[in-house]
Amino acid sequence: MRVWIDHADCCGVGVCVDACPELFTLESDSLAYVNVGGRRFGSNEAAIVSDELLDSVLDAAEDCPQDCIFVAA
Repeated sequence: MRVWIDHADCCGVGVCVDACPELFTLESDSLAYVNVGGRRFGSNEAAIVSDELLDSVLDAAEDCPQDCIFVAA
């Protein structure tokens, strides 16, 4: 699956980190990022993520108050 965050809408609440700490991280700029294999993916930059994280990624996307996390097959 592909996962990305739209930083134009992200306000760094951190719900995504709570739901899936294996994938999401909050950085010093107070925004959430997708982090795969030590690489941080920026705004609107899709990361390829293992399907084993699907449930927690979907939880993060659903719980995000800004609706700025996107998931695609």
